Amino acid sequence: MSTEIYYFSGTGNSLFVSKELQKRIPDATVIPIVSLLDQEVIQTHGEVIGFVFPAHALTIPVAVRKFIQKLDLKQSEYIFAVATRWGTVFHGFEKMDQLLKKKNKCLNSQFIFEMGGNDARNVIFTVPGESDLLSKEKVILNKLDTIKDIIAARVDSHEKDTEHTIQTASNPLLSFCIEKIVVLGMNRVECLGGVNYFYSDSKCNGCGVCEKVCLSKKVKMANKKPVWQKNTLCYMCYACLNYCPQKSIQIRDIPGVKSYTMQNDRYPHPYARANEISVQKAKDISVKMET
Repeated sequence: MSTEIYYFSGTGNSLFVSKELQKRIPDATVIPIVSLLDQEVIQTHGEVIGFVFPAHALTIPVAVRKFIQKLDLKQSEYIFAVATRWGTVFHGFEKMDQLLKKKNKCLNSQFIFEMGGNDARNVIFTVPGESDLLSKEKVILNKLDTIKDIIAARVDSHEKDTEHTIQTASNPLLSFCIEKIVVLGMNRVECLGGVNYFYSDSKCNGCGVCEKVCLSKKVKMANKKPVWQKNTLCYMCYACLNYCPQKSIQIRDIPGVKSYTMQNDRYPHPYARANEISVQKAKDISVKMET
C-alpha cells in the first residue's frame, strides 16, 4: 500500500506531525504542498493520500485549497486529513469534502491536533512552555499510533471537533456568527490579493530569514530590508513573523483590530528549523524524512 502525505507548514507543527506519521506508515512519502503549486494539474500516485496542515481562520489554508483544486486523485483509494491548531474551532473538513466531491472523492478519515499557536497578534496568545509542549507531544504521539492503525485498516473515521479550547464567544449564536464573519472575511482578503499588514521595525538587521521562509515568495529583500510584494498572495503562514531571529517582524493595527505582536513572543516548533520550512519551496521534491 503506497502512501503519499502532502503537508503545508509555517511553524513546523504540521511538519512534525508529517514526520511522525511517516515513521509509522511503511513506504510513506512526505511531499511539501508548496513545491507543486505551480503545476496546472498535480498527479498523485499513492493508493492512500494524506493532507497535514494548520488551521487558518477556522478553515483550511489557502495554499491547501488551491492544491486540492489541482489534484488528480484517480489512483487514490483512501484519503485522510490531519489539522493542527491552536485551540480554535475548525470547519475545514467540510470545505475539503466540498472540494473532493467535485473529484468524486471524499475524506475517509479526519483528525485534529492541539499544538502551539503562531498568532502572535492576538491578545490571548501565549507561547507554550517546555512542560506544556512535552505534554502535548506525548498526546500527539499516542494519537498517531492510533491513527496509523486506522489508516492501515482503511477505516472511515470522522473525528468531531468537540475539544477546542478557545471559544469565539460564550453565546452559541454569537459564536456561530463570529465564525462565519471570520471565514467570509478571509475569503474577501484572498480576493483582494491577501494580507499586506506585515512590516519590520528598527530591530531588523537584514539577515534575510523572512525571505527564506516565506512560502508564497511574497517577501523580498531590498536594501537589506524585507518588502512584502503587494501583488503576491500571502499564504498567511506567519513563518516570517515566527522565524525572525530579532523578532522584528510586526503586524500593523487595522481598523477595529489591534495587533499585539510587539508585546507577544514568537512560536516556531522546537524541532523545526528555518531551512526545513524553506525547503517546501523546492520544486517537485519528495522527502524521505530522517527518523
